Amino acid sequence: MSLPDLDIAGLQPTSSPSYLGNIGATYRDDIITAASGLYVYTSTGHKFLDWTSGQMSCLLGHGHPEVVKVIADHAAKLDHLFSGMVSPPVISLAERLVEMLPPGLDKAFFLSTGGESNEAAIKLAKMFTGKFEIVGLGASWHGMTAQALGVQYRYGRKGYGPNMPGMFALPAPNAYRSTFRTLDGGHDWEAEMMHGWAMIDMQSCGSLAACIVECIQSSAGIHVLPAGYLKVLQRECTKRDMLLIVDEAQTGIGRSGDLMAVMHERVVPDIVTLSKTLGNGIPLSAVVTSTEINRVCQARGFTMYTTHANDPLPCAVGDKVLEIVMRDNLAEHSKAMGDVLHAGLRNLQRKFGCIGDVRGRGLMAGVEIVSDRETRSPAVELGRSIAEKAFELGLWANLSSDSYFSGALRIAPPIVTTKAEIEEGLRILEQALASTLGTFPLQDI
Repeated sequence: MSLPDLDIAGLQPTSSPSYLGNIGATYRDDIITAASGLYVYTSTGHKFLDWTSGQMSCLLGHGHPEVVKVIADHAAKLDHLFSGMVSPPVISLAERLVEMLPPGLDKAFFLSTGGESNEAAIKLAKMFTGKFEIVGLGASWHGMTAQALGVQYRYGRKGYGPNMPGMFALPAPNAYRSTFRTLDGGHDWEAEMMHGWAMIDMQSCGSLAACIVECIQSSAGIHVLPAGYLKVLQRECTKRDMLLIVDEAQTGIGRSGDLMAVMHERVVPDIVTLSKTLGNGIPLSAVVTSTEINRVCQARGFTMYTTHANDPLPCAVGDKVLEIVMRDNLAEHSKAMGDVLHAGLRNLQRKFGCIGDVRGRGLMAGVEIVSDRETRSPAVELGRSIAEKAFELGLWANLSSDSYFSGALRIAPPIVTTKAEIEEGLRILEQALASTLGTFPLQDI
């Protein structure tokens, strides 16, 4: 769908967003009036390539015609129901999703956000095990509801009083910055994890219920769990009679080059949660677990009864997203296009000394910006300048930054992207690096 096809009449702003309340994000000055495919348009006519898929959600791009048709059809005839009623889109989505996953993940239900799905997963784990302590990873992001936030160590914990009791953190397996090193200088992630478990065992009151992890820690700057990490983590959970929960909010449905990122390690967790990518930007999340966990929790009175649980319209969208991903082999396409993206980013790393690390998998990439490669000194302000210059030139790539992280550009374009579109984005990013002071060009460009 090209821009002339979009009807944006009446969408032009008449004033700044002076009536909008604070949500914790700084509102940009640009007013967005249209989005189509991989491109977004502002009220001033600025067009930019969306390399974060909205909020890492528009897996198939903005305004995908099949998704648009599903929304229109269900808005007209089957939009919202009493939560105890079941409709064909819900049944179809549950069947299609479970059939995509390994045996042992056999029961699914649907909510609205990733925070809700992780809240539900933690509640399932507590009810099934009869215990209450939950372990997460440092640098994690799981949502804004109480229990999800309690096991989130990336952002949002401060200023509200006590978090949920019984929440513990394992060290984030940051291969670029970890102090745990092998004799040859590599990342000794297993020693790091065992140190974390030893500390948790000392603090636990003996009620460890579950561990929740992301296979790729996106908000922290696209850190991929090391090969073998999930298997060892599952082993340690089993030792302690804990469940393993995997949060696939950003990695699921083909984004990482596999249908689910957890499939890359051939690990079957006890619970999987999905959100963001499942609805292609429409509020939809899922919780998938085993028949046994479902049975026991049902018998014990588990409830996650929300206004929009198993709603037909978003579930119809999710069903269509899964259909398209499977039909068009988009997980394989994501892997192939990811190879192009990562090769291009590594080429930029060879050209600019400010790029300390390039990492990720599939169509998820992190580009860490530093002021010195030897010391790996963070350069958050430089990262912001590069990101803003890229936006000015026509590319949006979100900068993940905190005082305890270096600035990292987070890149996750829709998985329908073409090689030409990736190369366009790489050209813009190179131009941004070349025209920003302090990027330390290493060769003539």
